[in-house]
Amino acid sequence: MPGPGRARRRRSRERGSFTAELAAGLPALMLLLLAGLTAVDAVTTRAACLDAAREAALAAARGGSGSVAGARYAPAGAEVAVSVAGDRVTASVRVPVRTFGARLPGLTVSGVAVAAVEPGLPGPVP
Repeated sequence: MPGPGRARRRRSRERGSFTAELAAGLPALMLLLLAGLTAVDAVTTRAACLDAAREAALAAARGGSGSVAGARYAPAGAEVAVSVAGDRVTASVRVPVRTFGARLPGLTVSGVAVAAVEPGLPGPVP
């Protein structure tokens, strides 16, 4: 049966091990946190791009200005492009996403929507 002195010696050898493990793992944890925040921002920005592209395509298909409608709903700094091919209108919205952390690479997200031209209305306006 081990005596009380032996248990104390074992505890004294392990003293500070949590601090060392925390110091070694904290940078990796921070990198994962920054990457996670960037991913959440990219997903919400992509949803906004899809909404803007859908509004632009529908506005252009109904005879309105698709670029103006898309710019109204698009995130700040977004590019809105509307094209007409036959009886279809395609709208595309692209925007760069800000990354949390200076060393992470930049991202660009986009959203594309297609709408059919409404019959009986004036022609689509990009």
